[in-house]
Amino acid sequence: MKQRFTSKAFTLIEILVVIAIISILIGLTIPAVQAVRRSARSLSCKNNLKNIGLAVANYQTALKHYPSSFEAPMGEIVRGSWSIHAQIMPYMEQANAHALIDFSTDWHSQVDSGIPAFAAPVYTCPSEPRPVVREKDGADYVYGTNYGFNMGSWFIYNPVTGETGDGSFRVNQKTRPRDFQTDGTSNTLCAVDVKMYTSYIRNAVSIDPLLPDTPDHFEGIAGELKLGPLADQNTGHTVWCDGRVHHTGITTVYTPNTRVTFTEGSEVYDIDYNSQQEGRDLSRSTYAAVTARSYHPQSVNGVLMDGSVRALTNQIDRDIWRAIGTAGKGEIVDSSLMR
Repeated sequence: MKQRFTSKAFTLIEILVVIAIISILIGLTIPAVQAVRRSARSLSCKNNLKNIGLAVANYQTALKHYPSSFEAPMGEIVRGSWSIHAQIMPYMEQANAHALIDFSTDWHSQVDSGIPAFAAPVYTCPSEPRPVVREKDGADYVYGTNYGFNMGSWFIYNPVTGETGDGSFRVNQKTRPRDFQTDGTSNTLCAVDVKMYTSYIRNAVSIDPLLPDTPDHFEGIAGELKLGPLADQNTGHTVWCDGRVHHTGITTVYTPNTRVTFTEGSEVYDIDYNSQQEGRDLSRSTYAAVTARSYHPQSVNGVLMDGSVRALTNQIDRDIWRAIGTAGKGEIVDSSLMR
């Protein structure tokens, strides 16, 4: 007599249990994968900043000074001036693009060359969610950047006296290593993360020279509002080739990722502020609150003037943050506090 063997099928309950176990495993795996990806993007961002720091150092070695942030000849109105990003291109393996720039004329007149819309990969953080060219009249216009150079604590430029700010990079002024002797290049910011398509206000009706103390300082201020429901209406840090502070700079008024509020209608925007565009007025001074921001969790990445790269947390002490934003005020900062 032959023995019969019967296979036992899975019950519905057993199948549901297996599905539940698989779902739990996937739920545990996805956050780990996302964390690895975030870490990889942050590492790539730090590498970009390392290359920027090296390019700045090589520029200084070759020319014996650091680049100015913006050129605005005394007594002249200028529409635009090429950024630090553009000036250091030969030291970032971008000599071919650099050779196409005529630095004697502003970038607006060179849009047709394609350079203002050129997207050098090293100037874009891999975490940037909108790495796209801004268009104008249906054609490519300009590209942004995720790295802003340190232009100081608040005051930027007085077109009457020629006085400049206290950052590593300044209007009309080419800083030199001696300008960092009291603070040290290891205690002074070079460049740090920013977000493309930032809301901002410029050319305020009235200018208050007092250093802002709270993140709601600019609520109700009257000026030219660069904000709105569409991304293209929020155009801070979308012009990598423009040397003005709201496009290619930062200041240390507020610590990293501080939400600086401005209410317009029913919307609350996180803004930057430039009291007066550099080079666009012969009597009004420029003060700026341009905040370092990133898509990295609870921090921004930054490179110091000595080329060292650090993750700078949102919790960094405000006085320490402002101290590492100045180039020659004699603040000696314990590097362990830069976090």
